[in-house]
Amino acid sequence: MSSEGDLSIKNTRLIATWLIGGVVIGVSALGIYYSFPLGNWKRLWKKKNKPIRVYMDGCFDMMHYGHCNALRQARALGDQLVVGVVSDAEITLNKGPPVTPLHERMIMVSALKWVDEVIPDAPYAITEEFMKKLFDEYNIDYIIHGDDPCLLPDGTDAYALAKKAGRYKQIKRTEGVSSTDIVGRMLLCVRERPSSESQNHSSLQRQFSHGHSQKYEDGGSGSGTRISHFLPTSRRIVQFSNGKGPGPAARIVYIDGAFDLFHAGHVEILRLARELGDFLLVGIHTDQTVSAKRGVHRPIMNLHERSLSVLACRYVDEVIIGAPLEVSKDMITTFDISLVVHGTVAEESDFKNEKHNPYEVPISLGIFKVLESPLDITTSTIIRRIVSNHEAYQKRNEKKAESERRYYEQKTHVSGD
Repeated sequence: MSSEGDLSIKNTRLIATWLIGGVVIGVSALGIYYSFPLGNWKRLWKKKNKPIRVYMDGCFDMMHYGHCNALRQARALGDQLVVGVVSDAEITLNKGPPVTPLHERMIMVSALKWVDEVIPDAPYAITEEFMKKLFDEYNIDYIIHGDDPCLLPDGTDAYALAKKAGRYKQIKRTEGVSSTDIVGRMLLCVRERPSSESQNHSSLQRQFSHGHSQKYEDGGSGSGTRISHFLPTSRRIVQFSNGKGPGPAARIVYIDGAFDLFHAGHVEILRLARELGDFLLVGIHTDQTVSAKRGVHRPIMNLHERSLSVLACRYVDEVIIGAPLEVSKDMITTFDISLVVHGTVAEESDFKNEKHNPYEVPISLGIFKVLESPLDITTSTIIRRIVSNHEAYQKRNEKKAESERRYYEQKTHVSGD
């Protein structure tokens, strides 16, 4: 009996302990609830699990692969990338007239594969009011900029407020290109053209394909732009690539061209082409092919530069770097191409009248289609904008060249890219 009694007492004590423990836990939970209500817990949980949103702004004028790589790096610092595109008026006030108007720059930025949201008419300098709007309305966690200084006309840092708030992060500037450099290549073309056109065609072609100015290499002042040597690497191509091939039953659409000075017209025709299939393959012609068809001053951007700009577009799945001018039967079979397309607005829109029609084979196979180009813009359009107002752009370049010179003189190694 004593054994049974002891067991009963132990069970009673155990039950009592559980009850007391339950009461203590319950009281503690009530205390925590009233001191930190459920609504606050929900907000804390939501904050812990919300995506990190980062913001980067810019003019994005004459948009190139350097801009694309900056936005790629910014996107890697968060889960969602919001991009502010500066207004035409503020660019003119702070840097000089833009080459591409806001609506074209918006098309370009929105088409980048790393961009989630775009804010038009963003201020050139981040003010207290705009920074509060970014944090409160757009839920931005960090503001991003490159390691090159961005100074206002009065010499102050455009990102000083973001740095003071502890919400600033820095990325590495992409070497080898800038809008100033690209404009400089075209300005050089304008200055050289009045002299003997046959003076040194191959030299000029190398200059405009690779961004070299003989005057700079001889130690002269040149166009007011610093020499930028683009060094293509397989790693950079991988960073820009989707890394995925077409599915087994994918409808593959092919479009080719120079895609020089990649612009809004290119983006829009690529968008239409992508809508016609499951996989968009883009052929990019060699520098030699472009030069033979369009003259010794073209292309402005070399083959690797043009390839990266096209790869950055969200509508593009794969590129052929150095595609042949003629689309052959073997090429169609190799890449399993279902449809070949061409826009109505292009540098060579009269291909049917050429002695050797580059699309003769796909036309004969019934897989060729001409697309109505949404925008009447070509590379020549961009060049004409520069040439027609070259004095203003010359002044803009000279102004920007000084800050570029200081950057390269003072720059130190920054890890990551």
